[in-house]
Amino acid sequence: MAHDGAHPLNSLGFAKPPAETRVVVAMSGGVDSSVVAAQLAEEGYDVIGVTLQLYDHGAALAKKGACCAGRDIHDARRVAEDMGFPHYVLDYENVFKDAVIDEFADSYLAGATPVPCIRCNERVKFKDLLETAKDLDADCMATGHYIQRCVGAHGPELHSAADSNRDQSYFLFSTTPAQLDYLRFPLGHLPSKDATRALAAKYGLSVADKPDSQDICFVPNGNYAAVIEKLRPGAAEPGEIIDHDGNVRGTHNGVLHYTIGQRRGIGIGGLADPLYVVKLDVDKKQVIVGPKSMLATRKIPVREINWLGDEPFMSREEWHVLVRVRSTRPPREAIIRPISDTEAEVELIVAEEGVSAGQACVFYDDESTRIFGGGWIWRGY
Repeated sequence: MAHDGAHPLNSLGFAKPPAETRVVVAMSGGVDSSVVAAQLAEEGYDVIGVTLQLYDHGAALAKKGACCAGRDIHDARRVAEDMGFPHYVLDYENVFKDAVIDEFADSYLAGATPVPCIRCNERVKFKDLLETAKDLDADCMATGHYIQRCVGAHGPELHSAADSNRDQSYFLFSTTPAQLDYLRFPLGHLPSKDATRALAAKYGLSVADKPDSQDICFVPNGNYAAVIEKLRPGAAEPGEIIDHDGNVRGTHNGVLHYTIGQRRGIGIGGLADPLYVVKLDVDKKQVIVGPKSMLATRKIPVREINWLGDEPFMSREEWHVLVRVRSTRPPREAIIRPISDTEAEVELIVAEEGVSAGQACVFYDDESTRIFGGGWIWRGY
């Protein structure tokens, strides 16, 4: 049907009726994405639900209890049936293993703290799934992430969610301008998770009371070590605990059982000054310990930067912003000094502890809710 452009923009930003607007909803089986799908279906959109099968539920990574992925697929399908829209399950296991799980294991063993959810968004959901949505002739793709997309003077902008407790900007910094153009995040403006659950109850969704998932989807009960041991058997081999002066202080039963910044459970007691894990050397099978002061970092090398500012990244020698170096920490004042379009040195105004290679460094505007992208922390050599 042709339009003369007089039709007002619908809630997804298109100048046509909802019934003529096709939207693919990425459905995980949880409350958030189920509410997005139900809400858009009720508003009259041409909704297609898609759930990704990312790993083999029967294999080593299977979860015990009710939250296994098989259950999630079932829950997503049921929401689609109840709301009367089509639902597809796509097998992305091979893609997920190549793009997410292998790197997760490697970076964990290199002493980094991996954040596989970011890589999954970047390499699977917002890449392959987004292409699939386009193949289905969808006008856009919607997800249940808590983040806001606002259209500004230079195009779509990424902004933090209205509810700072639920904000998922740390996991979405690598969303490119082109992806942002196509994506929609209908929950970003909601004041709280309670508001989402209230909507789930309103639509009569069976998942209204389903608990939030806390873990990385393929790491049962947060037990990284068990997963890594299956993926990389050598990492569980014992070795030495060395202090910062090179003295052997004890032995350990596998580097994979330690994290940077750890203090308890190192197995060295009776010291006047407590020692912390400051470095992991997988090749030498060493856990290096030192005083707390060795954990503080002010200058952070960052690469693979995705820049979402209006001006080119290299157009300034310094950007004064806020940065977040862990998903669980508030943004802090920093200066970004670009080296290239995708590399920079980030200087924290106040040193932070436990800044770790493999974590993301996400850039925030210090005067608004806008996100300027971010990059990956690395060792700098």
